[in-house]
Amino acid sequence: MDLPSKPTPDDWSLFLQSVVADFDCVTGTLHRFDPVDNHLKLVAELGIPPQLMPVIQAIPIGKGIAGAAAQRREPVELCNLQTDTSGVAREGAKQTQVQGSLAVPVLDGERLCGTLGIGKRVPYDFTETEKARLVAEATSVAARLLPG
Repeated sequence: MDLPSKPTPDDWSLFLQSVVADFDCVTGTLHRFDPVDNHLKLVAELGIPPQLMPVIQAIPIGKGIAGAAAQRREPVELCNLQTDTSGVAREGAKQTQVQGSLAVPVLDGERLCGTLGIGKRVPYDFTETEKARLVAEATSVAARLLPG
């Protein structure tokens, strides 16, 4: 999807809807990195239960799936978030009813701009090709994600 040089919140929502549909997923989040407080700030979401909205508004780097992807600067995947015992997912994440989940960092070169995450309602192992496609989607919007 082509985004304008200065995307609006509606543009980001349309971008996320497109990505979620392209990967046949039911949930998605797009976060912007805020270096002032070292948190990921929610830009757009799709399919997230209302009770989780306060939790996902600002995510510390290193916490949860998105925070881990940002910290590691690599994709973080859970085949089944509902049964995962790795400790990566935060407590409330199970309320999404998502099972297969994938979060990738949004990078502009080495600069962290945010994270992009998607989820399915069934257990799912994302392929290396799918991971690379999501990374490419994230990279394509990286420079526009940070405030101008």
